[in-house]
Amino acid sequence: MRVLLAFLLLPVTLGSAVGQSATDIVRRSDETMRGKTSESELIIRTTRPTWSREMSVRTWMSGNQYAMILILTPAKDKGTVFLKRKKEVWNWLPTLERSIKLPPSMMTQSWMGTDFTNDDLVKESSIVEDYDHRLLGDTTVAGRLSYVIEMVPKPEAAVVWGKIIVCIDKKDYLQLHSRFYDDEGVEVNVMNAYDIKMMDGRLIPTRLEMIPSDKKNQKTEIIYTRIQFNRPIPDNFFTMDRMRNLK
Repeated sequence: MRVLLAFLLLPVTLGSAVGQSATDIVRRSDETMRGKTSESELIIRTTRPTWSREMSVRTWMSGNQYAMILILTPAKDKGTVFLKRKKEVWNWLPTLERSIKLPPSMMTQSWMGTDFTNDDLVKESSIVEDYDHRLLGDTTVAGRLSYVIEMVPKPEAAVVWGKIIVCIDKKDYLQLHSRFYDDEGVEVNVMNAYDIKMMDGRLIPTRLEMIPSDKKNQKTEIIYTRIQFNRPIPDNFFTMDRMRNLK
């Protein structure tokens, strides 16, 4: 792995999670960050060698089935909405007054020109349900003892990545470091988590950094400025009509 930034990964040892399977660990980690529902405000900052761009975004999520993402700034993208309903993903373009259904082939593409894919942001796939999990051992990430888990797609799963290696903190079940591979086993992206803080009663990383493995001086950061967990969001919030009229 070419880039680790501030993280120091020590050699992996052959530890085990007593009483927990790798899937149990991944599920608990996913629930820690996601909650039953969440509503958040984010800054998404994309950096390239010659320019940078910043977006402000508001999101609503309910379990693994429903998600809504609203772009607030910049002005040219304001009002753009992404909607996930179960396995369907839609995009509303206010300048065209048109909604587009994203086919599975588009889930691998860049989300709004960032280093995250459409699937990373809208989460059509589920890291719990769509992957088989194997505990590889233990390591230390930024001073935190962590599980190292390999996630390989189930044969029937329509997912973006050929494999993911994730490091999950043993104490608080935070996903601190991930490596994403294509179907040929080539590393594509590295994601690191920083700035662990208490937000709405949960300890979470509030800054995520996605770095392409083969591109210098390029990255995308997601910074949480506000998040609320487990407030009721009815399923009928996530509708095509709401997507078109979301403010």
